[in-house]
Amino acid sequence: MSEPRREDSDAARARRGRNIAIALGLVAFVIIVYLVTVVRMGASVATRSF
Repeated sequence: MSEPRREDSDAARARRGRNIAIALGLVAFVIIVYLVTVVRMGASVATRSF
């Protein structure tokens, strides 16, 4: 059997950088969706009459 191919440190570092960028993008997207939802609900609640 052959050994699995070992990655060089440059490829591993590049993949780690991409993973961090994707994670930050996903977190930013979730925060934006949350804030838009809160603002829209807040506007709806503020204009509601009893």
